Amino acid sequence: MAKMYIAVAAALALTPLSLASAASDPTAEFTPEVRHDVSLPLRYLATLAAPEPRRAPRALAVRPLPSTVLAAPERADGALQNTAGKQIATTDGLNFAGVGEGDYGFTDSSAPPDTNGAAGLTQYVQQVNTALGIFNKTTGALLLSVKATNTIWTGFGGGCETNNDGDGGVKYDRIANRWVITQFSVSTTPYLECVAVSQTSDATGAYYRYAFSYGTKDFIDYPKVSVWPDAYYVTYNDFHGSNFFGAKICAFKRSAMLTGAAASQQCFQLPSAYGGLLASDLDGATLPPTGSPNYVLNFGTNSLNLWKLSLNWAVPKSSKLTGPNAITVAAFTAACGGGGGTCLPQKGTSQKLDSLADRLMYRLAYRNFGDHESLVVNHSVTAGGVTGVRWYELRSPGVIPAIYQSGTFAPDKISRWMGSVAMDKVGDIAVGYSASSGGIYPSIRYTGRLPTDALGTLEAEKVVKVGGGSQNGNLNRWGDYTSMSVDPVDDCTFFYSNEYEKSTGSFNWSTQINAFKFPGCH
Repeated sequence: MAKMYIAVAAALALTPLSLASAASDPTAEFTPEVRHDVSLPLRYLATLAAPEPRRAPRALAVRPLPSTVLAAPERADGALQNTAGKQIATTDGLNFAGVGEGDYGFTDSSAPPDTNGAAGLTQYVQQVNTALGIFNKTTGALLLSVKATNTIWTGFGGGCETNNDGDGGVKYDRIANRWVITQFSVSTTPYLECVAVSQTSDATGAYYRYAFSYGTKDFIDYPKVSVWPDAYYVTYNDFHGSNFFGAKICAFKRSAMLTGAAASQQCFQLPSAYGGLLASDLDGATLPPTGSPNYVLNFGTNSLNLWKLSLNWAVPKSSKLTGPNAITVAAFTAACGGGGGTCLPQKGTSQKLDSLADRLMYRLAYRNFGDHESLVVNHSVTAGGVTGVRWYELRSPGVIPAIYQSGTFAPDKISRWMGSVAMDKVGDIAVGYSASSGGIYPSIRYTGRLPTDALGTLEAEKVVKVGGGSQNGNLNRWGDYTSMSVDPVDDCTFFYSNEYEKSTGSFNWSTQINAFKFPGCH
């Protein structure tokens, strides 16, 4: 769970790439899978899996930043919204306990939970780093006892089966109605990304299972998975030992993995000037335009940096990653002194929490509205003496990418961070996050906006879960990400998952899953 390295080069003008820049575009590294097979149904594997051995609670350490990443002087925020708008009029649906301490027989053994989840046709699947919960999305009922994530790889062999190392992801591929569940294996070498693609829309059923190798040098940290028509994409922060080597962007051959055939991956290595990248993740029923590249984003100094990745599976040497184009944004300073460190206050303790403000927060959600394409994303910034959520809507990424609107939501003296953002089919935007201060315990909240609201503004928030305590015991790990997803059936209902504390302590986090929708989406 390493901290990310953010590009510190000066922002570039948004112009076509220069010859010098084009000449430095990386070439594809093409490698086959390590192995693949077909699993028994997960509901059966769950009966075979031995209970995960109890171990002493452990904090998953933040890997050290490169020495060249320096805290920037605080800038006045150029997109600050320091007052709340009208009360958000969303209709709340389910609001139920996710996997966490004391729920469903689960006991925390590590922190942070890396809360991630997605809705499918009938189920909601949540992953909390090393454990998996599968719920009925209509009733909230647990459909399968909570199991270690590597239960999916029972009988597969190698690190995917024996290591339960976390940093996982859950995606619902709505194009094919399949689940995509990932987890890395890094406690032994070779370092692996483990990918399971369900055979049907039932997450308790059988999976096509794959392992992709990165050898013994490339510690592929903080993987973030996205769905695109031509591939399953994953972005990493690549470390060689304790040294940051640069961002790595990989694509797995989706067409093969949907049938259980042998698959391959294409990877592009960026230099150590770039880290914390996210690949665009498809929402909605309308696919990107034919031949559209995947869009990859990070942030620099008052800029968003955009790459385009065009794959050619027949001739991998023809695959091309171009960029970055730097898109100027309103001035900001990353939270916690500009370096994304530990500064988030909590009630009743001097213990501060991690901000992870040195990176964009998962996901980079993409939607094609027909007359325009949009990308939405967020990160945490310093704003008016607290931490706020900086969010963006970027349009026309395939032509002339430009910021359509952005804002920093910091309407009072409560800090907000660890956000996740998405759009529904009519253009409503929802943003979920953690909220905390010296006067309140860490809690779960969300806000959002209608397309008719003034650009760059969010409405007054709702509280999903009031925290019952703070995290103490010299444990500052929080996050490392949360998850806002959109129901693929109605394309209106948002599902959000995040962590909180029922009572003050350490290694006793809980999670909550809530659903809601805006009144104009039907």
